Amino acid sequence: MFPWAEGRRLEQDDGEHEFHALNTLLLVVVLGLCILSAYLIKKYRFYFMPESSAALCVGLVVGGIARLITHSDEELNFLSFQPELFFFMLLPPIIFEAGYTLRRKNFFRNLGTITAYAVFGTVVSTFVVGYLTFACGKAGIIDIDGTNPMEALLFGALISAVDPVATLSIMGSPELNCDPLLYSLVFGESVLNDAVAIVLFRTFYNYYEEGEELDQSKIPVALVEFLGVSLGSVFIGVITGLICSYIFRHTRIRDYPKYEISLLFLFAYGAYALAESIELSGIMALFFCGIVLAHYNSYNLSKTSQVTAEEIFSALSTVAESFVFMYMGMGFFTGRFKSWDGTFIFLAILFCSFARACNVFPLSFLSNATRSVKIPLRMQLVIWFAGLRGAIAFALSQNMPGPHKDVYETTTLSIVIFTTLVCGGLTESVIRLSGMKRTHGEADGDDDDAATPLTSQQYELMNIADDREERGGGGGDRDGPRSPGGLGIHGAWREIDNRYFKPMFGGQMPGSADDGEDALEGIKRHPPKRLPPRRPPVTSL
Repeated sequence: MFPWAEGRRLEQDDGEHEFHALNTLLLVVVLGLCILSAYLIKKYRFYFMPESSAALCVGLVVGGIARLITHSDEELNFLSFQPELFFFMLLPPIIFEAGYTLRRKNFFRNLGTITAYAVFGTVVSTFVVGYLTFACGKAGIIDIDGTNPMEALLFGALISAVDPVATLSIMGSPELNCDPLLYSLVFGESVLNDAVAIVLFRTFYNYYEEGEELDQSKIPVALVEFLGVSLGSVFIGVITGLICSYIFRHTRIRDYPKYEISLLFLFAYGAYALAESIELSGIMALFFCGIVLAHYNSYNLSKTSQVTAEEIFSALSTVAESFVFMYMGMGFFTGRFKSWDGTFIFLAILFCSFARACNVFPLSFLSNATRSVKIPLRMQLVIWFAGLRGAIAFALSQNMPGPHKDVYETTTLSIVIFTTLVCGGLTESVIRLSGMKRTHGEADGDDDDAATPLTSQQYELMNIADDREERGGGGGDRDGPRSPGGLGIHGAWREIDNRYFKPMFGGQMPGSADDGEDALEGIKRHPPKRLPPRRPPVTSL
């Protein structure tokens, strides 16, 4: 190679390196602004501006400024939302942290209702939004394909994804003090319904590519495919978590905390990657992997890793959440999208609201027929209002086929911004006005992380609750019947778990020293509302 050609190539490489360095610096600074905004929101309790909304607004401002001062396509593409970056780098830490820190009892006691919302609710929403959109296209109100409903059904499937990223960042805020049953239902639905939305999207996409329409004979095939994806994803997540727990249980890797945390992270990421590689739901696999690891493997970790791992995952989740909403905000002004249809955006918001009402209220009515603790109408209203759309819907929209892809992308992005800013900003007010916000006395410990001594009354209440739970009567918010013999389903599972699984994979055994710590944390999170007559407090355990 000639010396002058080599010098030119080096100059080009240096210029490209400098370009990426400056843009990376820009992203770091903007991300720092998002984190500082989150701190100020918590410090001054700006409930009208959740953290996700703040990150989105910062992204909108930065994207708008970048649009004004530069017209470089390469620069604007760098600031654009990349679906693969989202799915394989940003989403896994968020979902794993959600599963690892999940309030498991609340989630599994309401699993029947959560599944009804996630499965049947998403299917209903998909077809309601899809066919209403198709009807508008056929009438010439909006510029989409009015000859084949598959394109509109694709949009209905992707926009029905209730995003766990948005739900976690808003309703999961400790300062919001959301009712635990409400949070379990909304968050559980948002995690599980992504598998339904993605499977429906893939199914409709295949029919669209083949030029076919969805008739009644093909609906059972789609349902079987969904069932296979759901069960397969859960299986991948559970097996990966059990393998990790077994290795940690039967080795001395706890003597090397840095290897502990590294291996834990790799197993979690491996569950997600494995599920995605075989076209299952990585979100569902990773979520259940996190649940299994928290249930078994957290007790196999050294004391150092128990604290460190949870804080690391929480920090990664916070950074990833801020990054996701910041990127969506910046993408609004990059100039990538040319087709904006205000009529379609307005109608789509109405269709989403109507479709959510069509599934939340009927399914809540049916669920209440089998629940010991009913879902009140005011809670149903909050569930309907909390149908936040986020990055998953927007990422799926970028895979839309056909000539109308751009208008679907802009409409989805507009709905995401509307639900995050407007619905997210009003979430605290809606929860407070509906009575779904707990008082400070019922809050999860607020800012005090130190455990307080238990009184003898609290010990009595705790023991009564444990006895009821062993008999199957604890937790009135649970779904489903009791098993014969007076032992509830949860009590029967606990018996099997304690006898066979925990000795093999790890976990808290009955009567262990950790019981006192968990009891302290449980009383701290849920102080009893009414206590029996006072007795002298126990000052030490």
